[in-house]
Amino acid sequence: MRWRPIAGVLLRQIYLLRGSPVRLFPMITWVAIDVVLWGFITRYLNSVEGHGMNFVPTLLGAVLLWDFCTRIMQGVSTAFLEDVWSRNFLNLFASPLTIGEYVVGLILTSILTSSLGLVVMLLLATLVFGLQFFSLGAMLIAFLLILFVFGVTLGIFGTAIVLRHGPASEWLLWPIPALLAPFAAVFYPVSVLPGWMQVVAHALPPAYVFEGMRTVLAGRAMPMHLLGTGALLALALLALAAWTYARVYRRAVRSGLLARYSAESAG
Repeated sequence: MRWRPIAGVLLRQIYLLRGSPVRLFPMITWVAIDVVLWGFITRYLNSVEGHGMNFVPTLLGAVLLWDFCTRIMQGVSTAFLEDVWSRNFLNLFASPLTIGEYVVGLILTSILTSSLGLVVMLLLATLVFGLQFFSLGAMLIAFLLILFVFGVTLGIFGTAIVLRHGPASEWLLWPIPALLAPFAAVFYPVSVLPGWMQVVAHALPPAYVFEGMRTVLAGRAMPMHLLGTGALLALALLALAAWTYARVYRRAVRSGLLARYSAESAG
């Protein structure tokens, strides 16, 4: 693994952002809308419930964590699609750049762009709605790491879909977080789901994160088996995603699909 080619991939994405600052607008706008919208929803629920459960940390905190995971996925996918849209994909792999170095560069780009969105979300949630998210302590870091790995996994799977089926399939990427959210038990316990949905939920690392978050916010000790299971699942799925991407890439090279990317993206 060479760091110079990885830095080159990252630097190209930075130049894209610098050359077109409007790309920063959706990174900030959508997370701000999510936080403000859900913040007022949770404030309303608190007013209805009176002295009951505090919905701000449970629901708004869940929005923050899930949005972070989604932004990580989109960061990886969008950085990949930038090369497809600009018809630069074939040029990259005509160079000595390896597929591993390219993927690491995409991940670092995602960290850069997602960190901006995370800071905006935390500032808004803290200043406007008084969310004391750091009260989760060390668990917050563990939760974010698991969701980060899962977001990267979704991003790699998503780019593998585009790499396998061509640029026209990019629209399959964007609904993935919305489709997974009901199974990930973002806003409610896994126990409220039907049996077959619980089976799917137990295969998704975010479900363990949100179950753990609700446990900690309720004032109970964090069940470490939830954290451990979520982390192991996240790593296993990441390994599966990397294997899938490598296999799809090798097939694309053998079949000549890479050479057709410029022509297809032009249409």
